[in-house]
Amino acid sequence: MDGSTAKSLDIANPSESNLTSTVLDQDLRILLLTAANPGAGTTTSAMAMAGQLAQMSSGKVLLVDASQSAGNLSQQLGLTKERGLHDLLFNTQNPPLLQDCVVDVSSLPFHVLPAGRFPRSNEHLTPERLSHLLDDLGSRYRFVVIDGDAVYSAADTLVISTQVDGVIMVVRCEDTRWEVAQAAAQRLTQAGATLVGSVFNRRKYYMPKWLYKNL
Repeated sequence: MDGSTAKSLDIANPSESNLTSTVLDQDLRILLLTAANPGAGTTTSAMAMAGQLAQMSSGKVLLVDASQSAGNLSQQLGLTKERGLHDLLFNTQNPPLLQDCVVDVSSLPFHVLPAGRFPRSNEHLTPERLSHLLDDLGSRYRFVVIDGDAVYSAADTLVISTQVDGVIMVVRCEDTRWEVAQAAAQRLTQAGATLVGSVFNRRKYYMPKWLYKNL
């Protein structure tokens, strides 16, 4: 894990901090972070959210890599050879134990469930298969944060969105078009997801950042 990734856990922008407080107030336990399009910084925001929840709550926190993108969380943390989510969901012949898939990264204040190495072939993720795993995770962790693919990038995102307590939309400032973000949010809502907030990633400050925090 490089220094820049570790640094992102220490500095949460105001929208992430406020959203963490909202999650704690509403007692939301299993959360999905997604975006309208790839490149919005969902993984960075998911790590920051998991770090904030680990610092502000007394229970254990798990960050799940549910992304199929080339630069996903598992790739960034060097966990691509570890068993993980796909093994738990799709390896029905010889399913691993959850404790054999969860990774404790010494530099992180939360546990990580990598994407996994089991070949998925053309199998589709179903709500029934996912709900059993999420129930298990929810019984073991105070919070479960899921780093998902963008809404328009993978069908899994809509399936996951209907099985979690809340969905957080990551918006990259001055990059994600408002119309696209709004359409993605509407698609999630129509699927039955519960949107609880948004994170503005890579926000540009046109006055000193400390002044924004005091406005």
